[in-house]
Amino acid sequence: MLVVLLFRAETMAGTLYTYGDNFRAQKVLIAAAFSGTQVNVAPDFKLGETNTSADFLSKFPLGKVPAFLTADGQPIYESNAIAHFVANEQLRGSTPMDAALVQQFVQLAENEILPAACTWVYPTLGFMQYNKQATEKAQEHVKTILQLLNNALQTRTYLVGERITLADITVAIALLGLYRQVLEPSFRAPYGNVNRWFTTIVNQPQAKSVLGEVTLCTTMAKFDPKKLAEMQPKKEKVEKKKEPKETKPKAEKKEKKPEPEEAAEEPAAPKAKDPFATFPKSSWDFDAFKRCYSNEDTITKAVPHFWENFDAENYSIWFSTYKYNDELAQIFMTSNLVNGMFQRLDKLRKNAFASVCILGEDNANSISGVWVWRGQDLVFDLSPDWQVDYESYDWRKLDPSADETKSLLQEYFAWEGDFGGKKFASGSVFK
Repeated sequence: MLVVLLFRAETMAGTLYTYGDNFRAQKVLIAAAFSGTQVNVAPDFKLGETNTSADFLSKFPLGKVPAFLTADGQPIYESNAIAHFVANEQLRGSTPMDAALVQQFVQLAENEILPAACTWVYPTLGFMQYNKQATEKAQEHVKTILQLLNNALQTRTYLVGERITLADITVAIALLGLYRQVLEPSFRAPYGNVNRWFTTIVNQPQAKSVLGEVTLCTTMAKFDPKKLAEMQPKKEKVEKKKEPKETKPKAEKKEKKPEPEEAAEEPAAPKAKDPFATFPKSSWDFDAFKRCYSNEDTITKAVPHFWENFDAENYSIWFSTYKYNDELAQIFMTSNLVNGMFQRLDKLRKNAFASVCILGEDNANSISGVWVWRGQDLVFDLSPDWQVDYESYDWRKLDPSADETKSLLQEYFAWEGDFGGKKFASGSVFK
């Protein structure tokens, strides 16, 4: 729920551009409410239209939201920077030490809480595919963060100082999805100090004016494939129009109609040919690797299993990068794009495996992945059914013996690493 805040009417801070229920924008609006700063939410903003217009991009070249235009026409992007701008001295930290601690928690929310929260929560909302290992890893990281916060709040009401600051607002918003979706009573019970603090923050009048009533999770939400299917871009069914039957001129003599038993039967449709039917057999138990990946630790078990059994003669490894990253918007929408491709490649699963990662953040993200399949050439040429999406990607064959390949494969299979300096946002596995 987004609202237009009308506090100090004589001093308007500026206009905020965002779509509804954007948690990053909510952080800005709550900071403005606590500061008594007037922020106008652009009423006609349309994601995918407003933020791709020439006028918008002239001010905000990345096309990201939330974006903020000050009353004197100065553009500011990145939600934490906008929140800092609309905040007062108290929210920012009234002493140099407090200001540093505020930034410490702001960075904690951005770099530690949100990635884990999105990995765990987004699949329950149908925004991205569920991955057991990634979710379990995210759950453990959330426990670590909650314990850190619980210790910090042992003798404190707020994270920094004796009053609410941007530290409280930013961390609470980062935890909001967790508390609403998955932190059921038994899970959150050990973190009583955090629970007390969180409910205190979200029930402040300034926060409620933006968030409304926050209901805490009673039962941990689980991944529902039906929700994911509903969120996926629906594949258009293109039916061939039947050609009108050619009408033959009536013969002068009426032909004798065949008796029912003489009627010719329609020839049976030819059975679809297996594109891999002529490929040589491999000794590699590909399914055993997939089971290991799904059920064991990726770095200590699955990756070693892969290299111990990989058949370089009959399988190849490829690296893919999406060509049109500048067109990607929200992370969950990019995830839908990837999973839509996976659905259309469903009949390839038996002979292929891929781990595809989305790197970056909302409105500034990219798609890349490591693929393994049977054969030494691009597999998509084997069937017209597999050629819907692949031309939107650049494909590079990797050398299995190269250190770069081993590094890339572990990074993408485990969803951990440098990723060329980009931040991991989410991942999907094709298996």
